[in-house]
Amino acid sequence: MSATHELTLTKIVATLGPASSSPDVIEQLITEGVRVFRINFSHGEFSEHLASLERVRAASTKLNQHIGVLGDLCGPKIRVGKQDGAGTQLEAGSRVAFIPEFIEADRAGRELGGLTCLKVGFHDFIFEARAGHRILLDDGTLELRAVEQRPLSEGTALICEVIVGGLLKSNKGINFPDTELTVPAITDHDYRCVDFAVAHGFDFLALSFVRTAGDVRELKDYLRKQGARPAQPQKTGKGSQNHSAFGSEWRAFIPVIAKIEKPQALQNLEAIVTEADTIMVARGDLGVEVDAAQVPVLQKRIIATCHDFGKPVIVATQMLQSMIDAPVPTRAEVSDVANAIFDGADAVMLSGETAVGKFPVKAVEMMRRIARRTNAHLRSLPMSTTTPVNTRESRYRTAALAHGVKVVIRDLNAGLVVMWSQLGGGASYLSQVRMTVPILAFSSSPEALRRMSVMFGVTPIQMEPPKDSNDFLIKVDQLLLERGWAREDDAVVMVAGQPFGRPGVTNTLRIHHVGEL
Repeated sequence: MSATHELTLTKIVATLGPASSSPDVIEQLITEGVRVFRINFSHGEFSEHLASLERVRAASTKLNQHIGVLGDLCGPKIRVGKQDGAGTQLEAGSRVAFIPEFIEADRAGRELGGLTCLKVGFHDFIFEARAGHRILLDDGTLELRAVEQRPLSEGTALICEVIVGGLLKSNKGINFPDTELTVPAITDHDYRCVDFAVAHGFDFLALSFVRTAGDVRELKDYLRKQGARPAQPQKTGKGSQNHSAFGSEWRAFIPVIAKIEKPQALQNLEAIVTEADTIMVARGDLGVEVDAAQVPVLQKRIIATCHDFGKPVIVATQMLQSMIDAPVPTRAEVSDVANAIFDGADAVMLSGETAVGKFPVKAVEMMRRIARRTNAHLRSLPMSTTTPVNTRESRYRTAALAHGVKVVIRDLNAGLVVMWSQLGGGASYLSQVRMTVPILAFSSSPEALRRMSVMFGVTPIQMEPPKDSNDFLIKVDQLLLERGWAREDDAVVMVAGQPFGRPGVTNTLRIHHVGEL
């Protein structure tokens, strides 16, 4: 593996699927730079997810990399039922009706004067949509407008006018940008997926269609009951560790990623960012629910808010979409990935490109090349010494130390930071201050190292606890020279705690020159 690949600052998340399920492809994806694999619980059975997890763990061990695995919960995604044949053609100007799945479509159609009836599993929206509300199908390619509710002999139908027509295929998603729905944040299926993730040691869980901070708390509370978070939330006031998800002593600790893809989430953004451990800018449904022209601005706003609160942020959806079918991306897609990194994304994510695309390895290779070039440009710019607003207000000593490290790095022009971060909390703080130099974070905990896989700039490395700081630096020097990450007499900055290796204590900064011990 190329040493330069290992020290890429911006992390790559790749979605597993039929195109990337084999051990050989998974190994190639890791070699090209994937640091987190996403398993989408919307598709496949638990037996398939377990097989994917085991392949990732085996490949990680073989390649000596600490690769995170993210379980993406489906959430209350509302879909149309099965359509006959190739699908149902909806003509602009015509009317159709949504009906509950328990109603027989032909009979309902007769009661409604011959209207085409579309069955839906979750049907509460039939009562919640109001006249004039937009209803979007198939990622917004078809648009309807609600007209009225009409009673049937066995329930109620929602009559809609087709504004933009087209072919509606089976099981396509439905979006309601104008309607406040009362759907639960976490479905029964989601809870089964959470149980599975806890039982098998997933490293992250992503919650879809988050609307309020309460949605995130609901999942965190359930994880506590399952033993995957502390029984009591850690304090977040002055003097405390803000990033409990990345500084936990619990082996089964699962950080929660809140996906921002609903207009209501934008109204509650700061509260959601405060409550979540990580944020994902889920541009797919977000671009359907709001005007697509707003998405670039919203992306910048979400990322800036995450920076203010010191939370990692992932940018996702259609980043290299054309590479599902083509071996090279469009120039616009290349610019999109680079601009997400310029905006400050900790990680960029591939979905269909690696799950079902024809060129999964090439897609990751391209994303890694874009990230490296963009990171190189960022390194050429003057380094800012600002720190996240919430971090400054916390008065936590590691936060202050992280700020000091950034100043020393700038003044010394040091090329690396090395630190002992047993639980990952210290590494999270160094990552938050957005240094454009690699941070080598050492720990003896594989679980903590995998949780670091999403952090900007952090390369997690496993090591048995050293006797003291000198022993640590001797071992670090050997590693740096063996891997070609530094040369004799290069300046590096060491961050650790005294007494050395004590979890939760990061209080020492030391300037070190490679080979001086």
